[in-house]
Amino acid sequence: MLFSDLIKLTISSFLTYRMRSFLTGLGIAIGIAAVILLTSIGDGLHQFVLSEFTQFGTNIISVQPGKTQTLGANVGIFGSVRPLSLSDADLLRHLPYIENVNPSVMGNVELRVNGKTRRSTVFGEGRNFASAFTMKVQSGSFWPDEDNEQARAFVVIGAKIRQELFAGENPLGSYLRVGGQRYRVIGVMEPKGQVLGLDLDDAVFIPAARAMELLNRPGLMEIQVSYRAGADVNDVLRIITGRIKERHGREDFTVISQAQALDVLNSVLDVITFAVGALGGISLLVGAVGILTIMTMAVTERTAEIGLLRALGAQEKQVLILFLGEAIMLSALGGIMGLVVGIGIAQAVHFFAPLFPVHTPLLFVLLAEFTAVSIGLAAGVAPAMRAARLDPVEALHAE
Repeated sequence: MLFSDLIKLTISSFLTYRMRSFLTGLGIAIGIAAVILLTSIGDGLHQFVLSEFTQFGTNIISVQPGKTQTLGANVGIFGSVRPLSLSDADLLRHLPYIENVNPSVMGNVELRVNGKTRRSTVFGEGRNFASAFTMKVQSGSFWPDEDNEQARAFVVIGAKIRQELFAGENPLGSYLRVGGQRYRVIGVMEPKGQVLGLDLDDAVFIPAARAMELLNRPGLMEIQVSYRAGADVNDVLRIITGRIKERHGREDFTVISQAQALDVLNSVLDVITFAVGALGGISLLVGAVGILTIMTMAVTERTAEIGLLRALGAQEKQVLILFLGEAIMLSALGGIMGLVVGIGIAQAVHFFAPLFPVHTPLLFVLLAEFTAVSIGLAAGVAPAMRAARLDPVEALHAE
């Protein structure tokens, strides 16, 4: 039997049983569409979260008060024997590889100006905040290089604060009451939007020393350090840990690099993407059962045809290939249909909800189609072997 004859017989089977073939392929299509849609959402979420974490750069190290223990979590300044101080931050500025050091503290305060009141987030930051996190000041400037202990009452406001409290006015030089204290506005940040649920536009920025006094905090919540590109992060971690430990007398703090945090985050997000894909894969099992059922029925219905093929000289191997080819073609066409539907729905979701992260990697598309073909092959093996082993004489006598 020629290869072209095998193709013609396979196609004729599809044309003869159009509805059955369509419904069988539909089972695979639904499974593939579910896998593509769920993995597209999972991968889109993966990319969104990573972009949120990395938009400020990847060469950042965080120093937090409190030592993380094996059986506990970081308890912050309340569990630290010695809180992180502005002096600790100044100490890190002189270490090798260090480019920017930013002491940080955060809280919630009431803002008041011209009879308008608004509750907002206040960030107490160091003078290197903007350069450390690649944030830009739209107008004005950040506070000048000066002694932290003598920090003046300067405030830089977010874009939304300017819009809400200084609509139609130039806020530079104006005075804004932050938590009851009067601060002079010296800058307006460029619009940044939300970062991991925190709206940086609806916030104000004041010197860290002032924020600690305003919020009545005994120490800093965190010290962020940006190091020189190309430097070995392990060397930087070792130097920072050693210097603060030398100053505190013990390791009552936690040092975390953004690279380490991203590795953990990547692992978690990969598991989530795999899990949602596996949920969609359950539908593929239903499709596989459908192919197995239909191909088994096809062998029974076409027993006489198989006997005729064998009587005309078709070998067992050729009959086996014929039925396996039908199963593979069913699943392959169903897989293509599923890809079209799945990608179409994913793009529709992104079109109607642009902020919703959806991304379909080419690798997932190829793996989905390969999975569909593999399922067709696995489901068609038993029926195909049964057809190939039929006795020609008995098959010819079948009704």
